[in-house]
Amino acid sequence: MMKMKTRPVEVLRRGHMACPGCGLSLGMRMVLRAMGPKMVGVVVPSCVAVTSGPFPYTALGVPAFHSAFEIAAPTAAGIAAALKEQGKEDIPVLAFAGDGGTFDIGLQSLSGAADRNENFIYVCMDNEAYMNTGIQVSSATPRYTWTGTSPTGNPRRKKQIMEIMAAHRMPYAATASIAFPEDLTRKIQKAKAMRGTRFIHMLSPCTTGWKIGEDMAVKVAMLSVETNVFPLYEIENGLSYTITYSSRNLPVEKYLMAQGRYQHLQPDQIQAIQAETDRAWVDLQGRAAKRKEEL
Repeated sequence: MMKMKTRPVEVLRRGHMACPGCGLSLGMRMVLRAMGPKMVGVVVPSCVAVTSGPFPYTALGVPAFHSAFEIAAPTAAGIAAALKEQGKEDIPVLAFAGDGGTFDIGLQSLSGAADRNENFIYVCMDNEAYMNTGIQVSSATPRYTWTGTSPTGNPRRKKQIMEIMAAHRMPYAATASIAFPEDLTRKIQKAKAMRGTRFIHMLSPCTTGWKIGEDMAVKVAMLSVETNVFPLYEIENGLSYTITYSSRNLPVEKYLMAQGRYQHLQPDQIQAIQAETDRAWVDLQGRAAKRKEEL
């Protein structure tokens, strides 16, 4: 008799409040599916909270705590400590926050929790601006990007959050993409099997803020990886780098021109983005090669 495959449990229920085609809600669904129903979630004011649903309604099929904007990490750490005191160390705690609550407002508390190696998983849903409050620029917004508060293009470079987190020498940090669900699932399950602070950085295309169609989130996420704008890799103990997907090295213009927020770019600006992307990719390859030599 042929054995039937069991379908994964959907922890993010239908009927949530996200926009049609939202890349963030798709990422949340994948993360929660990989985690399974035995967990506790933390959400903060952001598109994550909108997707989860306003009180007293929720689309989350697990216990969840809605915390203040800047304290996703210590809230998750506190819940994990309370569960440990109750002898429930088999229940993982996962915090969702946006780039505003991670790169900017929540960076101090996240750094403190990571420095103490508190026991939780932190997922940054990065849509590269404060999308929930009107598409304002954040320190996760790439250079030359249009936002409501940078109408001619953001003059600053995007903060390198993965390097910041790696500097804490925490057990695990990884990038993930909704366009590569197998890679995403493997990383979440790997993080779940560990203890200590684990950080996942997920690029989350926003149909409104990125000026893309409702059917474009996965394609744009795929192009971000294939052009090396958002490479897929993992860092263990802050030192060992592993590239988990070898891209097709497509020109960055294919990624940029798929989005309305970059339609104002001039050729020299596209060249500058390409050069910076190439430098970062070579640097990442060098770090990963060093790990192979050590092995």
